[in-house]
Formats: sequence, structure tokens, C-alpha cells
Amino acid sequence: MIAVLKENATEQQIRNLTEWFESQGVKVNRSQGDFVTILGLIGDTTKIDIDLLRGLDIVDNVMRITEPFKKANRKFHPEDSVIDVGGVKIGGGNFAVMAGPCSVESEEQIIETAKAVKEAGATLLRGGAYKPRTSPYDFQGLHEEGIRLLLKAKEITGLPIVSEIMSPEQLPVFEEVDCLQVGARNMQNFDLLKAIGKTQKPVLLKRGLSATIKELLMSAEYIMSEGNPNVILCERGIRTYETYTRNTFDVSAISVLKELTHLPVVGDPSHATGKASLIRPMSMAAVVSGADALEIEVHTAPEKALSDAAQQLKPDEFKGVMEAINKARSIL
Repeated sequence: MIAVLKENATEQQIRNLTEWFESQGVKVNRSQGDFVTILGLIGDTTKIDIDLLRGLDIVDNVMRITEPFKKANRKFHPEDSVIDVGGVKIGGGNFAVMAGPCSVESEEQIIETAKAVKEAGATLLRGGAYKPRTSPYDFQGLHEEGIRLLLKAKEITGLPIVSEIMSPEQLPVFEEVDCLQVGARNMQNFDLLKAIGKTQKPVLLKRGLSATIKELLMSAEYIMSEGNPNVILCERGIRTYETYTRNTFDVSAISVLKELTHLPVVGDPSHATGKASLIRPMSMAAVVSGADALEIEVHTAPEKALSDAAQQLKPDEFKGVMEAINKARSIL
């Protein structure tokens, strides 16, 4: 249930109403906008009389909602959230591009790539130091050394960094990382989500391989319920019967999420398609579908990449994709 308060409600009146709700055994989540205050009621609200609430001087409207995600719900928080990632804002009309290699492989590789993506217009550097791979024999990343190299690339280029974390025990290693990426395989690693929720770090939460939109939002709720509101959602393709592409890019999910939640939404055409040739059109599709940011894989020599070679762009190709993205954004 949510109670929309009138603009002239005083702080004391809001506090009195909040205390009354809590005396009825429900938790209250307050969302303060520029012109309206919304109280979201979490718990068993069946005993609360809607007609009684609507009759109060400070209440404009009362609605019951059925969605189990409360903190991520746009009904509780009508205005878009803006997440600050190392000085780069995402959401609320602020657009960002995260670009870089699938895996950090060497100092030369990550610094050269960072310089190239920044020159082309990227605003954040992405790179995997810990790599969850389907096969135990595939390259698993450089781990702590990879984080060190990312931080060096950040020092040289000024780009905030995004990197994937795989377990709560790794949090100390990621202390200087600007945005923690939770990969598709860990979207429902609830111990990890709760641990990240106890930090204030921005989180890029990727949709699971076969997860529904509701399940993605419930995973975001795990993080937010622990006190961390800085969640960014990512549509990176889901598993279907189609085999021509690596995954099926659910572009409609971007528009659906923009309706359901106030959290920023990112499109990842690299993992969604698995094909470098499809990144340009799918990036444009994500932009016109309402994406607040894109995450794109770029490598100085994709043919030599230690992971996901087929979906990584060369720097000059990425520059062309950025031009196409800017054209798509210009028509919105």
C-alpha cells in the first residue's frame, strides 16, 4: 500500500502518520520528491482502512499494490533515481557508456584499451578481473592483479571502473572499484547481494540467464533492503531456443523496467548477441528503448582475447558504434 500525501503536509503531520502506521505493525518507506511525499507501507496492511486514510487532511490518495518489490518500485518512487559512479551520473536523463575488455589480460592491454574507449566517448571503463567461466579450464582472470591494473588504468585516464565481484569475501579487494558488477550467474546469490547491500557502492546487477523481470527486481530488492539504494539494472540477454546468437536480447525488458522501476537500466549488447557485428544495431535499439547506459566490450586485438573474442569490438569499430549511439540519442 502507498499513501500519497498533499504538498502542504507538515513534517510533524508526516511524522505522526508514520508513527501511527508503525503502531499498526507495518514498516514505512518514505520517498521525498520535489512536490510530493509518498509513504510506502510494507507488511500486512489488511487491517488499515483505506477510506479512513483518504479522509485525512494530509492524504491525497491511497493505493494498494501487489508487487513484492517495494523499494525498487516506481509507485513508491515516481522520479528516476540518479546513481553517481565515481562522478559519472547514470539515470534521470544522464547517459553513460561502459566500455572495455571482457577480461583484464595485461597492463599494456588494459591501459591501451582504456585510452581508446575514452577517446571514442566512453565514460566508464569495464574489465573483468575475476571471470566466472562455464569451463573450469578456461581463463579465470588475473584476480587481485587485474584489479590493480584497472586502478592503474583509472589513474591514467580518469575513467571510473566497473568490475565483476563473485563472492562476499572479495569485498575488501574491491574497495577502490567504483561500481560492483553482479554477473548473470550470481543474480540470485543472495548472500552476495545482502553483503553488497550493506555497502553504499553502486551496483550493476545483471539479469540472470533465464530470470524473469520480476526475479531481477526482487534481486535488486535484496540489495536495497539492506540499505544500499545505488542499484543499476542490466539487460544482457536471456537463454531461449535460438542458437544463432549467444543469447536473445530482450530489448522490450528495457522499456518494461523503465515503467516498473525508478532504477537506471543498462543494455549489454555484447553478451546479448555474442557477435561483434550485431553490437551497433542492438546498441541503437537499446537506446531508443529507453536505456540509461550501455555496456560494450572492446579489445585492442579481439582475435587474441583470452575470453569472449567473438563479441569484442576493435577500438575503431567502437568509435563507429559511439557515433551511431549519438545519432540514435539525437532523435529521442
